[in-house]
Amino acid sequence: MVLRWRRYYQEYWAVQGVDLTIRKGETVGIIGRNGSGKSTLLQMIAGTLQPNAGSLSVSGRVAPLLELGAGFNPEFTGRENVKLSAMVLGLNSHEIEERYDSIVAFSGIGEFVKQPVKSYSSGMFARLAFAVAAHVDADILIVDETLSVGDAAFTQKCMRYIRKFKENGTLLFVSHDAGAVTSLCDRAIWMDKGRIRQQGPAKDISLAYRASLSEEADGEAFSISGRRRETPTSAKRDFRHEAIQASDKRNLMEVFEFDPDAPSFGAGGAKIESARFLDSDGDELTVIEGGEDVALEISCLAKGALDAPIVGFVIRDRLGQTLFGDNTYLTYSHAPLSVGEGERFVASFTFQMPYLPAGDYAVATALAQGTQAEHVQHHWLDEALIFHCDGSHVTHGLVGLPMHDIVITGGGELGKPA
Repeated sequence: MVLRWRRYYQEYWAVQGVDLTIRKGETVGIIGRNGSGKSTLLQMIAGTLQPNAGSLSVSGRVAPLLELGAGFNPEFTGRENVKLSAMVLGLNSHEIEERYDSIVAFSGIGEFVKQPVKSYSSGMFARLAFAVAAHVDADILIVDETLSVGDAAFTQKCMRYIRKFKENGTLLFVSHDAGAVTSLCDRAIWMDKGRIRQQGPAKDISLAYRASLSEEADGEAFSISGRRRETPTSAKRDFRHEAIQASDKRNLMEVFEFDPDAPSFGAGGAKIESARFLDSDGDELTVIEGGEDVALEISCLAKGALDAPIVGFVIRDRLGQTLFGDNTYLTYSHAPLSVGEGERFVASFTFQMPYLPAGDYAVATALAQGTQAEHVQHHWLDEALIFHCDGSHVTHGLVGLPMHDIVITGGGELGKPA
């Protein structure tokens, strides 16, 4: 008699063939679709999962924010869970007592810390778990898209802590949002089907990942091309340059030449040929002042017939954070345009340039076909224009709005200055 064993499962490797080194002080983003192995990789780094093969070495105390409160006992009070969780993360009893009040204050849940956590809302749960992780003096912080659980104020507090942690610690950040990875991270790793598909500078990997998502959604043959310029070529000075520079903290923005070879992707049915800023007289601007009325002109070429083309732009800061942008869809949604093969067309956006903090900025331009919800991306040019802002009065926030008026009233002599 021969016994045959029947297999009732199919072997699946969540992570396989990953060869990775992350150095002290690096901020690394990990992007990829659901099921690509991102969270499994981080759980192994955090020590909550053990690899079946290969080796893994981690040096330093790790604070994993993978599933906020995953180790909490629902029957225990918040206080009891703080002590338990902090002990698991490496604090001794003396350190826990020393930091307990600060943990509770950071969480903002007040007297609820005395209640069993099974009575907590998801936001309260997240607040307390993050507060513990923020007080364990971690060398490595692992964040896995958990920050959307709490309210807006809690999320902002978490992000402030994370950005502060980046100054001295090692950060691993997992997200589906390529923009968030570009904003937070220096380097990025693209996981696909359990393997590293690509790794490199966060901007480049995020662009490649977005291009891949667009390709899959549109079902078109996409191409990714272009290179990032290290130092923009010198721009011609605007005739107002010296007068603007003579004023302290004037918001002067020097615009560099359009770069047709900037990183790009798209189906290729149409092409962006140029982008430039114009003044109210239609003359090209190489220097813009914050608060000035400008027009961004984007010139396009249809390589084939286009129905309902959409032209748009976004302006990003040096961290890749989108400051503002717009497109032509809403204006022409009730009367879509048709463009014949080989025809050129121009989109123009007229707006008041906000005041910007000093630094470097990039204008990404896009040319698509369809609707905002469903479209084919024909040409995305990631850094079509680059401009640099020297001086600024903006010290808080991402942009400063041109004010129509600023007045103090009351107090006898108070009022608008002469």
